[in-house]
Parts: sequence; C-alpha cells; structure tokens
Amino acid sequence: MTSLHHRRVRKGRMGAVVAAAGLFTALLAAGPAAASPDPGDLSPATGTRQGGAGLAAGRELAPGEIPGQDEIVHSANIKPLANIPSVDPTVINSDIAFQGRYAYAGNYNGFTIYDIANPKAPKTVTTVLCPGGQNDISVSGDLLFLSTDSSRSDDSCNSVSQPATEKSSWEGIKIFDIKDKKNPKYIKSVETACGSHTHTLVPGDRDIYLYVASYSPSEAFPDCKPPHDGISVVKVPKKAPTQAAVVAFPILFPDGGNPGAPTNPGVSKTTGCHDITVLPSKNLAVGACMGDGILFDISKPEQPRVIDRVQDNVNFAFWHSATFNERANKVVFTDELGGGGAATCNEATGPNRGADGIYDITGTGDQRKLVFRSYYKIPRHQADTENCVAHNGSLIPVGGGRDIMVQAWYQGGVSVWDFTDSAQPKEIAYFERGPLTTDKIGVGGSWSAYYYNGHIYSNDMAKGLDVLRLDDWRTESAKWVWLDRLNVQSQPDYH
Repeated sequence: MTSLHHRRVRKGRMGAVVAAAGLFTALLAAGPAAASPDPGDLSPATGTRQGGAGLAAGRELAPGEIPGQDEIVHSANIKPLANIPSVDPTVINSDIAFQGRYAYAGNYNGFTIYDIANPKAPKTVTTVLCPGGQNDISVSGDLLFLSTDSSRSDDSCNSVSQPATEKSSWEGIKIFDIKDKKNPKYIKSVETACGSHTHTLVPGDRDIYLYVASYSPSEAFPDCKPPHDGISVVKVPKKAPTQAAVVAFPILFPDGGNPGAPTNPGVSKTTGCHDITVLPSKNLAVGACMGDGILFDISKPEQPRVIDRVQDNVNFAFWHSATFNERANKVVFTDELGGGGAATCNEATGPNRGADGIYDITGTGDQRKLVFRSYYKIPRHQADTENCVAHNGSLIPVGGGRDIMVQAWYQGGVSVWDFTDSAQPKEIAYFERGPLTTDKIGVGGSWSAYYYNGHIYSNDMAKGLDVLRLDDWRTESAKWVWLDRLNVQSQPDYH
C-alpha cells in the first residue's frame, strides 16, 4: 500500500518543488540517514511531455548513462505496452489494487477504475473525485477502502483541507460500494487516530479487518496526541459494512520504539507504523514502522503480537514498507530516505542508503528472528534532479524456491530483481523515464509497480498508468499463476 511519509501539519500542498530542494539537501547532509517531507505535499513536476495511449519502444541504457529528459529506456526483456495519461498531471497518483479484470488506482484526488482485460489497451471505466491524500486503496468483494491522511473539514467527498489542530477535522477510512463499476457509492467512514496513511486488509470468513497505519502525533492535535505507539484495527462485517468501526488499538511499541535523533541521528523517531504487510496463510505480518521493523503474529486479528523487532541506525532513515518471499523465510524492507522527494539514487548517496534491506527469518514460533543479510539498490545512477528511493513492489510468483520481485523507485523507474541469494541480490530487468526536469528537483515516477496476471502495472505519479510485459526465462513460470484479486499488502499464497 503505500507510500510517502508526511508531516502532520496539513494545510494543502507546499508549493513548487524547487522551494523544497534546499531542505532536502540539508536533511540528507545531516547524518548517515535522514527523513524529509512527503512529496505528497508537493506537486508533480509539470511542463514535460505526457504519454499517449501507447508507449515509445525505448532503448537500453549504456553503462553509467542517464537518459534524456522524459526519454523512455528499458532492458531488452521488458516491453512497454500501454500508458493511460493522468487526467490531471498536477495531482499525484498513488497505490493500486486489483480484482478480476479491473485495476483500482488511487490518487490524491480520489481513485480511478481501469478495465485491464486487454493489457495492451486498458480503458478508463470511471474516475471518482474524493480528495484526501494519499488515498491508499484496497478492494474486497463489492467493497473498496480508501485511506485519508490529510486533515479535512469533514468525512465527505466535498471536504476541504483544514488544520489538524481543529477538533472538527476528520481523517480515517472511507468505504465505497463498487458493485456498479461505473457508479461507485460512498457508504461509510471510520475516523481513526492520526488518520490513515495506509491500511492493510486482513481477510476473514465473516469480517474484514483493516490494520490502519498512521503516525506523527502532536499535543496540538486533538485527535492525534502522543503517545501513538500502535495501530488502529477496524472491523468491517461483510454482511453489514456500514457497521464498520474501530475495535482495538494494539500497542506495538510499549517502550516507545526507536527514539530517533539525537540518540540515532538521521533516523525517524517511531510514533506509529507507515505500512504493514500480512501473510494470512501463515498468520504473520511485518510492519515498517518509521524507525523499526517488526515481525508479528496475527492469529488473533484484533490482538496482533510482536515476535521480533529490528533497527538499522546506520543506513535506514524511515522504514517504509515490507514484502515476504513466497516461503515466508525472508522479508524485504524498504527505506524511504528523503521522504520520496529527494535525489537519493545518485552516486553521492551510495548503494546502502535509500535501499531495500533483505532479512532472513530464522527459527520457529515465538523464537523467529529477523536476520539482516544485505542491501539492494538499483544499479543505475539517477540524475540529481530526480526523486528516487525504494518504494512499493510485489513478488513475481515464479515458485520453485526462487525469489524475484518487481518494485517502484519513483523516477528510478521500475526494477525487477532477484533475491534468491539473500546476500547477493541482483537486478534482472528495468523500465524508466529520463528526468522530468533538468534544472531543479522534480517529483514524479513510479509510486507502485506490481505484477498481476502476467503483466506489470505501474502507477506513475505524474504520467499515469503504465503496462509492461516481462519476457525472461527466470519469470516465465509466473505467467501460469492467475489470481482473481490482489491487494499487495495482503499477500496471497501464489502456489
């Protein structure tokens, strides 16, 4: 689910990206790792060409080369099939969920439903206007869930931005009935403490649970006061979704979590979680929680229980998201160094910061431990004007004991990489566009890149929906895996 972390004082977007460039630079220079504002508070770079219904063929990069402005480049084993441009390129696109022949793509103004029955020619079914960043999204049956983590005047789709210091302000979960794909209906809201930056769907027989991740409390916020050391659990009865309500707030960090600076310079203080991934078949979950990574037991969905917890106070600035491998003996954590709005894939930042951390899961039961093995970062340096850092991705279900995933890197594009050997991960395919801007830091690129039923779908913050085809002997077996739905943070058993 997603995505960029943010500051809790929300009064609309910060303005031009160039105004924030100096702040990003200062934060990145502060220590071994640093966090910075969420580019969701910024506007995507504009003034560049927008894609059409198709995509240019592109070419491969030469070693050490940075492509030209807006130029499409990709490895020989990836073929760009289609692009549906953003209706409004000034609005940031966010996460994606899938069900049957449809893709559901969030954006800071609402969400769009695409018909992807023909991946070469996806069609827009409907666009729903319901502002409230970042509109992290998931679907289950006829229900669609949206996360609102920007302080709004009320819970309606006509709300306007309002300071979090106002008691009447609202943030939380919105629920839509999507039985009629052309006419979704907003049926219920659930307010949650500190809003809902992301949420993760935990399926059940009679009820759906949502693990709501949020953070950054303040004594000045009536509905978001410290300590905020857990997650909100929302219970949604399948037969009566309008009775959805918060049923628990489990404490995950009784000791307060990572203290951040000055104890750990450049590291985010833990005041909640950013994103959670569940593996229902194993009753397991992993949490990326600002300054901490956690492994926990969800056999009792309303009472998740932490099994192990790790920190990386040298190279990780902000634990952002996590992915299990198919055998549930590894976890890939991402670090959103620079908040997603800084140029951290350049040579100066190096290979270990703003990267993925690969951890093996050792032991059994309550004795399971997360053991660090290596970092992975795209091997292609990006321009100093390109926001780039590890972001949302999913497994490619190749089976057979091999671990391969596809991942978004903002303007670093889409990377397919193999982590079968936890200590020696390597990229096997890529797709990217050249810099949006060449004279200042620009905000754009792939927010989420996921594999679904034979194709890769990427929601580009500024460019819209991209569809890619991967043709590689190492991933051919995945084309035989067909799902009827995919919420990436609710990982299925693929085989």
